[in-house]
Amino acid sequence: MRVLFLLFALLPILEIALLINVGSVIGGWNTVGLVILSAFIGAYFVKREGVSTLQTAQEKMQRNEVPGKELVEGLMLVVAGILLVTPGFITDIFGFLLAMPGSRHFFAAQVGKHMKMRVVTPGMGPGAGFGQGQSPFGQSPFSDRPESSQSGDDIIEGEYTDYTKNDPDKRLK
Repeated sequence: MRVLFLLFALLPILEIALLINVGSVIGGWNTVGLVILSAFIGAYFVKREGVSTLQTAQEKMQRNEVPGKELVEGLMLVVAGILLVTPGFITDIFGFLLAMPGSRHFFAAQVGKHMKMRVVTPGMGPGAGFGQGQSPFGQSPFSDRPESSQSGDDIIEGEYTDYTKNDPDKRLK
């Protein structure tokens, strides 16, 4: 919660203060030009790295491997792109860190340590994986109750309209 507060409340204030200070040193139009130039350079790097990451992910999928690292890096590239087109120098620094391969690989490895992936393959024993209509969290996506507390006496609610009152020829006999 504090991180979100810092991100959405303090970061814009810091960005504005830094833009004003840089503008007072190099001039307002030069500052605007520098921000626009960093956005274009950042977009180029994000596009280049995104294509490379996508190709690597496709190669892994062709070898029947899960491209987990590439998915994390792709998400980081999306965040990098957003940060780089946001006007400001602080967001540009973080965006460039996520766009550059070396630092992005480091951050992806750190994120990968905290993530666990559960892969279900055919032929796994009973009870392994997820049943039909089950989510990986042990609940049906269509229910508020845990899967284990559901019984066979489910009630299905519905409505019907009796059209036989208005049209006697459509009645079943």
